[in-house]
Amino acid sequence: MGYADPKQLGTGLRQRLYARAFIVGSLERRDDRFIYVVLDTQSGDTAVRYGVLHGLAELGFEYSMYGHHNLALTGTHSHSGPGAWLNYLLPQITSKGFDKQSYQAIVDGTLLAIRRAHEGLEPGHISVGSTKVTGASINRSLYAYMANPEEERAKYNTSAEEDGSVEKDMTLLKFQRASDGKSIGVLTWFPTHGTSMLGNNTLISGDNKGVAAWLFEKSVRGSPHTTKSFVAGFSQANMGDVSPNVLGAFCEDGSGDPCDFKTSTCSDGKSQKCHARGPFFRKKDSGAASCFEIGKRQYTAAKKLFDDMGSGSQRVRGSWVRSFHTFHNMSEFRFELPNGTEVRTCPAALGYSFAAGTSDGPGAFDFTQHDSNSSNTSPLWKVVGGLLKAPTEDQIACHSPKPILLDVGEVFSPYQWTPNVVDIQAFRVGQLVIIVSPGEASTMAGRRWKDAVRNKAESLFANEADVKPVVVIGGPANSYTHYITTQQEYGIQRYEGASTLYGPYTLDAYINRTLEYLPTLSASFTKGPPSHAGGPYPPDNTNRSLSFITGVVRDGTPVFRSFGDVKTDVQKRYNIGDVVRATFVGANPRNNLRLEQNYAVVEKLVIDRGGIKKWEAVRDDNDWSLIFNWKRTSDILATSEVEIVWETENDGEPGTYRFRYYGDSKSLGGKITSFEGVSGEFKLH
Repeated sequence: MGYADPKQLGTGLRQRLYARAFIVGSLERRDDRFIYVVLDTQSGDTAVRYGVLHGLAELGFEYSMYGHHNLALTGTHSHSGPGAWLNYLLPQITSKGFDKQSYQAIVDGTLLAIRRAHEGLEPGHISVGSTKVTGASINRSLYAYMANPEEERAKYNTSAEEDGSVEKDMTLLKFQRASDGKSIGVLTWFPTHGTSMLGNNTLISGDNKGVAAWLFEKSVRGSPHTTKSFVAGFSQANMGDVSPNVLGAFCEDGSGDPCDFKTSTCSDGKSQKCHARGPFFRKKDSGAASCFEIGKRQYTAAKKLFDDMGSGSQRVRGSWVRSFHTFHNMSEFRFELPNGTEVRTCPAALGYSFAAGTSDGPGAFDFTQHDSNSSNTSPLWKVVGGLLKAPTEDQIACHSPKPILLDVGEVFSPYQWTPNVVDIQAFRVGQLVIIVSPGEASTMAGRRWKDAVRNKAESLFANEADVKPVVVIGGPANSYTHYITTQQEYGIQRYEGASTLYGPYTLDAYINRTLEYLPTLSASFTKGPPSHAGGPYPPDNTNRSLSFITGVVRDGTPVFRSFGDVKTDVQKRYNIGDVVRATFVGANPRNNLRLEQNYAVVEKLVIDRGGIKKWEAVRDDNDWSLIFNWKRTSDILATSEVEIVWETENDGEPGTYRFRYYGDSKSLGGKITSFEGVSGEFKLH
């Protein structure tokens, strides 16, 4: 999910996806708390949020303090997760509609994470710090960024290494329990896209932030200074124009030339051969090595900061915990800018350059960034857009200078294509304020939003704390409203501007609404969070969404074979650094997602204290180095095979090992039966 390519079908698992929940609450007031969830998904989502809220309500009185006002579901923006679970039609189209199994897995996993966090609540304290992360981000729309005022850009252009085109600051929260000082988790914010894994990747993963979280949690496992349930959340920030493919965009047409600065095209005038390069782009691994490296760079910075945050670090001060959430209809919102000018937002629409994609994932056809419109693309697209809905003159004027390709905000058949009603939300604990953004804010858009909140918070909360506010932005959260750019970037109409749904004043509207409700985060505010009575509410499309995804009919085996049989076994000996493989007679993994379980395990032969030999699981689905591949070998016979691959280069130690495969087969009558397969033994030297 993320590259909008219907040919990109999942074939296996490189890394399990997780929901990581953080709950912050007041010791004095039971209902004053908030939940911040980091999901290894493309974004938060309206339907998922409704499902989680419904699940929390079913848990009874103990969970009654949680609701719309204090629940934030944020996505790491991984482009390597399953699709077909989002609420609106547009993102469903390239994934063949809506899949209840994927949706329910996300809802159930989120609820489980929240329950575990809730059940683990105890008194503690939070420390906050920041550090620089280098070599993990680059601005992929620098031409648009350069349209921002020179004096504004100059504030962030401090050196040759720090030109300000991306934010390199990582903000980190360290959670410690009061009883023994042990750390129970970290939560970070740092902007870089979840596009290290490329568009030809077909393995599920959390992309670079999934790697960072895995490395961090692995590094503290068994430490006397952390709890067994330690959780590391690597949340997104204002990454709308930020790429992890840090070597830049080049033409894969044999020339090796940089892509055009303005349009991200190559010598043929098209965008399809313009691809961004990660640090290990020469490896033909769908971006895996680059993904690991970008994740490692985030982890390394976070871990050093975490280790250095001793008694001298900045504590989050103040016993108050506040939150607000409201829904706001952006389709016709009139408001005043700080200079007194009256402006408005518009029903959602996408411009021609939206279809061009980015250098992280180019689009198809003849669209390009910055200069696409009806005059230089095929006339067919104007017809296609008109069949959807031809925009009115008022809509065209409202979105100008965006040439409208898809007037998605004014189409309600068979159900809404994109949101018009958006989530406005923020949290506060002590001097920390978290802006929860439903869209992908660009670097400068995020700065302006944070600056506006920080300036008002300084005056609003001046008598409540002796430290200045720390403001972060997290998202895309709760729904998915595409992009949020500055007015200047919008005028350039590259991909990000063309994907800014509600017109040139989209950012200003978000800032306006956030500042309107910011006083509710004051310690002295007693009226409670904004009421949702009377709406507007966004629709829940789970029970009306279309689906063209076929289910599993049955699984079969080759003649004289059983499920779990080894087809191609391991060798007897390997050196550390080798890749170990084995294939098994398999079954469709969609029969059982094995949540909280595994499909593939590496077992090591160990000798216990009594001298008894036994097999112990040492690698599983969560480990980056262990890959689970599935493929259908015959549609007629319904046969398939599973390959388990262990990359031992950075992960191996001497010993005797074997693979174990856990599967589930489906009969023609619908019965699902579990089975296992075990490879031969092999030695690693």
